[in-house]
Amino acid sequence: MSTNGSNKRDPIRPFPPGFLWGAATASYQIEGAAHADGRGPSIWDTFSRTPGAVWNGDTGDIACDHYHRMEEDLDLLAELGVGAYRFSVAWPRIQPSGQGPANQVGLDFYRRLVAGLRDRNIEPTLTLYHWDLPQPLEDAGGWTVRETAERYAEYVDIVARALGSDVERWITLNEPWCCAWLGYGSGRHAPGIQDIGKAAAANHHLLLAHGLAVPILRSAVPEAKIGITLNLGDFQPGSEHPLDVAAARRADGNLNRLFLEPVFHGRYPEDMLEHYRSYQPGFSVIRDGDLELISQPLDFLGMNYYFPSTVVDATRAAEARVAGYFVAAGDQFPDLGVRSLETPGRDKTAMDWEIEASGLTSLLVRFREEYATIPIYITENGAAFDDYVDPNGNVLDHNRVAYLQEHISAVHDALDAGVNVQGYFVWSLLDNFEWAFGYSRRFGIVWVDFPTGTRLTKTSFDWYRDTIQSNSVEYATSMGSS
Repeated sequence: MSTNGSNKRDPIRPFPPGFLWGAATASYQIEGAAHADGRGPSIWDTFSRTPGAVWNGDTGDIACDHYHRMEEDLDLLAELGVGAYRFSVAWPRIQPSGQGPANQVGLDFYRRLVAGLRDRNIEPTLTLYHWDLPQPLEDAGGWTVRETAERYAEYVDIVARALGSDVERWITLNEPWCCAWLGYGSGRHAPGIQDIGKAAAANHHLLLAHGLAVPILRSAVPEAKIGITLNLGDFQPGSEHPLDVAAARRADGNLNRLFLEPVFHGRYPEDMLEHYRSYQPGFSVIRDGDLELISQPLDFLGMNYYFPSTVVDATRAAEARVAGYFVAAGDQFPDLGVRSLETPGRDKTAMDWEIEASGLTSLLVRFREEYATIPIYITENGAAFDDYVDPNGNVLDHNRVAYLQEHISAVHDALDAGVNVQGYFVWSLLDNFEWAFGYSRRFGIVWVDFPTGTRLTKTSFDWYRDTIQSNSVEYATSMGSS
């Protein structure tokens, strides 16, 4: 960093040559065509039809209709100028029942997608599982049982052998924490189960599925770059009180260390195993050899980051209020004994998530120091805001531009600190089905008019295109600071 004789930072911060810029989506959130061409039902098809589970009763039946508008969306990616596109394959489109022979029509859709990317000189980055578990597998126990991991391995083999010659970068799982803990613990996501013991078992079986997939991919695609995408959080205690420090450690254990430790160190954190010891089946499902599978060497880590977290021990909510924080009324995991705090003066997104990019830098540095020096890709980062089309037909999402600028600048801070970050994928290319929030939250840099499917690029699309072309970002201070 040049100072030009002063203590000020350079206003323009270049990224290394070859830094990979991309955009990301997920199958259930954009594809639609839920009943087309032999696709079977997923847990999200079922969950979205459960009364009260999803905002407004929205479903992914149509979503962005990407299944029928793929060429249009590929052209948008080319216009954006990305070097890579991260998408996910819908398991129920490949194996409608979660097992058995492949549905060739489903595979052909992804063959066309990959070919279309290659024709536009865009690297496919393929996520094998982004939450759409075939419903018949859930009926047989879902991720709470070992057999689902074994079925997943068979599915991975099918996809790898069908697409492997044209896909170099593979992600085994997206955010297994959400699958396990929101799906089986809090019940806020599909399949909507509230059982801490089942969530812990799902935690392990998802990681086992990852471990089973790695050698299959190595065999089918010898040149493959293989990784896993984890959603990680930077937890800070609301005070220096020992109870609050311990609360932050528990929250960190649940979100971060229950995944980072087994994948990169071949063990589960002892404090977390002790914490969940009384919950059944819990981590009693671990078998000899599982952790060796889970901790096989990877080529990269995918990291998703959206917001920071400040927490206190549940018994110290009154003290936190006196200190000026707004304290959440409860926690989705009461066993952790943690309360989330809202920091005075910080801006928030439409998801009610606080904005503070320094947490991303902290996580990147921590991973390098505590876990591995392998390449890292930011596989998701973005924000939902209350976008609208103005009378001139524009979507002027300057708040999203500020958010992206701040967070990309935070990635640059990590590069300056010596972290091996090799790429950044914005979430998301398109406004889409935002899980339990349905269509009420817009994350896209492209506006989607859901009744018609019409696409309209936003100001953030233009800004990100210019960032990619210049391979640089203007230095940003935190928009979330008071």
